[in-house]
Amino acid sequence: MQTAKQDVQELLKHLPDDSSMEDIQYHLYVLEKIRHGRDDIRDGRGYTHEEAKERLSRWLTPDLVTGSPGRY
Repeated sequence: MQTAKQDVQELLKHLPDDSSMEDIQYHLYVLEKIRHGRDDIRDGRGYTHEEAKERLSRWLTPDLVTGSPGRY
């Protein structure tokens, strides 16, 4: 496993030279979220596909689930 510093160095190698500070911050944010997600899964804090569907069904409308256009 790489250190955070190594992750940042690797990220910077792959970003264009004209990347803004905002671009870099965004990519660092995403990288950290991915790291946290992997840690959660490793530590048993994830959801199965069925559990995720159940949790999402509590607030998603049928139109969003099926992809059908809804009324506004």
